[in-house]
Order: sequence, then C-alpha cells, then structure tokens
Amino acid sequence: MPVTIRGIDFEANRDNAMGLEFFDLSHRFGFQTPNWPYFQDVQIERIHYMAKSGVLSQRITTTMHNGTHIDAPAHVVSGTPFIDEMPLPHFFGSGVVLDLPKKAWEQITGDDLERVGGKVVRPGDVVLINTGWHHKYEDNEEYFAYCPGLVPSAAHWLVERKVKVVGHDTQANDHPLATAIGPHRNGPLLPHLAQEYLAWSGGRSWDLDFPEWEPVHRILFKNGIMGIENVGGELDAVTGKRVTFAFFPWKWDRGDGCIVRLVAMTDPSQKYRIESGATF
Repeated sequence: MPVTIRGIDFEANRDNAMGLEFFDLSHRFGFQTPNWPYFQDVQIERIHYMAKSGVLSQRITTTMHNGTHIDAPAHVVSGTPFIDEMPLPHFFGSGVVLDLPKKAWEQITGDDLERVGGKVVRPGDVVLINTGWHHKYEDNEEYFAYCPGLVPSAAHWLVERKVKVVGHDTQANDHPLATAIGPHRNGPLLPHLAQEYLAWSGGRSWDLDFPEWEPVHRILFKNGIMGIENVGGELDAVTGKRVTFAFFPWKWDRGDGCIVRLVAMTDPSQKYRIESGATF
C-alpha cells in the first residue's frame, strides 16, 4: 500500500513493489540537533523561499560530527584516509545488530562482544551495538557525558573479527571519559565529572581508569574500520537480526567525519539476496 505524504503517494518503507523492508537508523539532523559539548550549533538559512522566489533553497553551516555520522580514520589518526578516499564498498554490506544493554559509564568490553556476538559476527560484517542509550538522545549531559562506551579490549575484538564498520548508539567510539569530556587533550570539558566518577567507581580516579586518549578510535582507524556514532531511529526493530546496511555519507573533500543516513534492509522473499532479517 502506498503512503501519502503532503498529498503525494509514495511506496512505503515496509510495503513496496520490491518486497524489501527498510529501517531508518538515523537520528534527525537539523536545527538544534543535540550536539557534542564544544561544537557550534547547526545553522540553517532559507536563501530562497516560496513567497519570495517560488523555490526553496537553504544554506547550512554545520560540523560534520552532528547527529548520526561516520568517522573517517583521518579524524583521529594522522596520515590515514579521509572520508572521500574510502572505497564505496565500505559504505554498504551485511551485518548484525547486537543487543548489549548498558547503564551509565559502564564499559563495553571484548568479553561483552564475545558473549553476544561470538557466534554470529563474520569477517567483513557491519556490526552495530544497541546499548539502549539512543532512547536518551537529547540536548543534555546524560547522553553525552554519562553514556557507556567501548574500551580497548572491544576494539581489539572487532579487529580480530575483521569487521568492516562498527556503529553504536552512543556519542563516540570511546567511553566519554577517554575523550575531551574527561581529562584528555583539550579537556576536561566537564570538570565536575571527576568527583562524580570518584564516588561512582568507589574511589578510583578517572585518569587512572582511562589513561589513554581515544584508544578505541585509534585501534579501529589504524585497521581501516570506520565508526558510526549516534545510531538511533528504528534500531530496536532490527536488534538481534542479521540485515543489510547502507549508509550515505556526504562526500566532503578532506572530511574527517560525515553526517550519514543509515538504513537497514531486509528481504523476506530473498528476491534480491539481501539479508532476510533472520534473528540470531
């Protein structure tokens, strides 16, 4: 059945002539999108509009690390590929969405990934991790400063499994306290977290528990594994399933990371030989 949008009929995401099912896994991009703590807000200006020009056109000023986006290796590791240099097969492929619920500041470890993905992750897979944190995606500290995050053992597990791309529903490839939100590089952006972490951890200092700056970024990127951050949308609908992914980056010359539209596809009839959406 068609879906009607503003008076025009279109094929629907789940009911279309191809027999494919599409699931949008991206958060909204635009005005007042939740933003990493030190980035400038998105600015959108209407250069032409209907009453004036009879057409609509806009000027957008933004960082590329906004909303659901993909990091190129050059984002963190000097001398590695930029987004415009990455081959197209690295923006498409089959893979799995792993169910790995986590609470505030908990670590995503290699043991965690082995437990939930050891029997299903294949070489060349796109691997998405659903911690449940995408439900907290708002302009607040909870999402950006207190989220769980991957630690080096998880990165090494992904490298050993030879995955193509890793994505997750949190703010960065690393735990927030291994970024400038914590004590690293230009941080701490949020100094009050030091005492809070001391109490939360039972007396351990954040800089002792997270001694390296963005180690997961660097491990993944040195091995050609791009990272999709802030995954959201219909993530729960495909969690625990093997599906086919497509993600469409802005091909921005020398971009260190790009906003993406991330889509999961299933093919129940197997007419197109896209993953069927089988659970695991």
